[in-house]
Amino acid sequence: MKHRCKITVLRKECFEDLQQQYLADPHSGPCPYFEVGQEFILEQDDFFRLLHGRFCAEAWDAISRYVYAALQGGSIMEGWTNDEKIMIACCNDGTRPVVFKIERLDEETAQ
Repeated sequence: MKHRCKITVLRKECFEDLQQQYLADPHSGPCPYFEVGQEFILEQDDFFRLLHGRFCAEAWDAISRYVYAALQGGSIMEGWTNDEKIMIACCNDGTRPVVFKIERLDEETAQ
């Protein structure tokens, strides 16, 4: 069996009160890198190349362990989500987090 991983951007949040209080640029706004509904399909080779520069490094650092588990065919979050092939996670930007759905895609391979 071959495994791929699909990453879907579910939400982009922006906490303007925190940006006003803590950021050097208090008008930073929401994340400029992702759009709600945006999808990425990853093969094994994409993992080691961070999607060839098409993904925010901070977000990648936050979700890559789940992506790796999916690409290896493992359970992403057994017992936590209602489907062990799916995980909901977000980047670590505290004032403008992006929420991702990470999904293992299984494909039968010819033998």
